[in-house]
Amino acid sequence: MDFNMKKLASDAGIFFTRAVQFTEEKFGQAEKTELDAHFENLLARADSTKNWTEKILRQTEVLLQPNPSARVEEFLYEKLDRKVPSRVTNGELLAQYMSEAANELGPETPYGKTLIKVGETEKRLGAAERDFIHSASINFLTPLRNFLEGDWRTISKERRILQNRRLDLDACKARLKKAKAAEAKAAAEQELRVAQTEFDRQAEVTRLLLEGISSTHVNHLRCLQEFVESQATYYAQCYRHMLDLQKQLGRFPGTFVGNTEPASSPLSSASLATAAATIPVMPTVAGMPSAGEAAISLDDVALPASGTRKARVLYDYEAADSSELALLADELITVYSLPGMDPDWLIGERGNRKGKVPVTYLELLS
Repeated sequence: MDFNMKKLASDAGIFFTRAVQFTEEKFGQAEKTELDAHFENLLARADSTKNWTEKILRQTEVLLQPNPSARVEEFLYEKLDRKVPSRVTNGELLAQYMSEAANELGPETPYGKTLIKVGETEKRLGAAERDFIHSASINFLTPLRNFLEGDWRTISKERRILQNRRLDLDACKARLKKAKAAEAKAAAEQELRVAQTEFDRQAEVTRLLLEGISSTHVNHLRCLQEFVESQATYYAQCYRHMLDLQKQLGRFPGTFVGNTEPASSPLSSASLATAAATIPVMPTVAGMPSAGEAAISLDDVALPASGTRKARVLYDYEAADSSELALLADELITVYSLPGMDPDWLIGERGNRKGKVPVTYLELLS
């Protein structure tokens, strides 16, 4: 008990001395040992790394999980060291609603069939999103979090110890200046030597930790590259799924495919009918099969001398077979119709290539 009381009294004395030194420094009444410029630069770089890592971590969490309530729930599970329950993605939930709606409204109707097809794609998109979130959490968020909860805490702890050693050192310098008697000066000089040694040792420990920030940057760079790879894979999967969906919907009669907000005014059902009616119909040539026959060969169809129209392509379109013409957004092509053609399709011609093109992908020009 006596030993503990002495230690407690000693610790209280040290704390008081540091507090006095710190207060006098703030009021400019005491000198302060300055760190060298290189050390200060290391401290500034470490602080900047910590601050930006926190911001990047938090915003990436928002990107992966926009719902704040869900983020709080996941945070609590992690703090309680419990497994976070599996959560249905928004895409998967939308797919479920679309499937249920199709079953109730009629899975054999055009609308029901389309709901089923879109729902299947939304489910694939949801699964791709789940894989991306899992990959980004492990390969990107976890290393950033480990730095903040591990390395940075160690650096902060050693910096606090260095600050205390620096206060002790400057307090000893102040006592040495105030000492008058030879015995008091000798004691102050001895205390100063010990304080200087402890300060130098702690400064070296802290310096090594701060220089390790360079390794942290290298590690975070590698994690960032893995995050980019995961994100690129995710968006590539989404793009492929949507392309497949567009092709499937393009085969459904009455299905409109494309951006709901094109650069120009979208074509309504009425305007589509009007536009189709104004497209010149090429007269039937004797001996040539009609457009509705499977034996039609577009290579045998000559571009009419007059009565064609120009059209601007609104969206990219990938031809499903050799009878269709692939399209690139914003290009101009020549279009016309053939007798008996499906009103949702036209004949498009670009250079020496021709093929069927969907009307919904075109803006008809005068």
